[in-house]
Amino acid sequence: MPVIRRERLMATLRGEAVDRPAVSFYEIGGFDIKPDDSDAFNIYSDLSWRPLLELAEDETDLIRMRAPLLVPGPGNCRDRFFRAETCTERGCRFVRTTLRVAGRTMTALSKRDPNLDTVWQVEHLLKNAEDLKAYLELPDEVFAYEPDVGNLLAAEREVGDRGIVMVDAEDPLCAAASLFSMADFTVTAFSEQDLFGRLLEKLAPHYHQRTRAVAQAMPGRLWRIYGPEFAVEPYLPSRLFEKYVVRHTGPMVSAIHAGGGFARIHCHGRIRSALPHIAEMGADAIDPIEPPPLGDVALADVRRQYGDRLVLFGNLELRDIEMMAPREFEKMVAKALRDGTSGRGRGFVLMPSACPCGRTITPRTLANYRTIVRLAAGYHQ
Repeated sequence: MPVIRRERLMATLRGEAVDRPAVSFYEIGGFDIKPDDSDAFNIYSDLSWRPLLELAEDETDLIRMRAPLLVPGPGNCRDRFFRAETCTERGCRFVRTTLRVAGRTMTALSKRDPNLDTVWQVEHLLKNAEDLKAYLELPDEVFAYEPDVGNLLAAEREVGDRGIVMVDAEDPLCAAASLFSMADFTVTAFSEQDLFGRLLEKLAPHYHQRTRAVAQAMPGRLWRIYGPEFAVEPYLPSRLFEKYVVRHTGPMVSAIHAGGGFARIHCHGRIRSALPHIAEMGADAIDPIEPPPLGDVALADVRRQYGDRLVLFGNLELRDIEMMAPREFEKMVAKALRDGTSGRGRGFVLMPSACPCGRTITPRTLANYRTIVRLAAGYHQ
């Protein structure tokens, strides 16, 4: 009798034996994709996407990625301070956000290209320490939101036994760092630690409250917490990962555990020095464990040192899926399967680091995705 995909994923999270490693395409099969939507910014409407979307739905262990809806809480006064305006120019969609507080006016600008499923932050809201000091004058009611999990429950009904729903949540560091350009964030977080710490202390209680509410409403689910990658080397030294992530993201992990759930930490890049801190928080899983040179630690080493505590999600690079010749890519997939399952460990899910964001899927890209499914389906530990 074939194993139900949902059962395979849950057994993996619990550290139980499975028939084969689970396989996920991450955002493909994870995002709420509607290929029949005629919106000009919907890249997935291109016919070249159809075989890949069908492959994910039919052959992978689906992990739907959903964030709860946020409803303004009692006394929410965000509209007193923030204003957003949307316009379309030269086919691109722009959103300009204006904040007025403490006698200062700050602006941010985002851009969306119709042929790319990504948003470029052209201008960030905070540019310097004076902007940050003004931002800290915002009343707490600006950040008061109540989570509504109706969309997550609907996604669970839709996916059924084909997979699971993963609660997608940013952490306080992600919210804080995203207010700045990467350059301004690293300078501020390193040279203005007390000031940046005040920002995290202001934001964190709201994220902790929402996490507790969702974990109680939806116990036993998998979560993905994103944001810790802002504090990995070379952006910030390891000691600041403890200060900015463990201190403020750790309570989210604890709240998820209190609801019987599983906390997966999303962290791109050089994670070697962050791994002890991630384990210290009690995380249950980590993704995407990028191989060198983008990462700085091999999957086999992570499995050997942390595999008894962490379910490992990874570690295929998107650029290899899109660029590598199928015969060479097959070797990469085979190595990831061996390294992710070698020796004793809690579990492994074969997964790319990201998904294509362009309007067209090439035959090579599709062939390499088919290889991921084929090798995972035929792999036995």
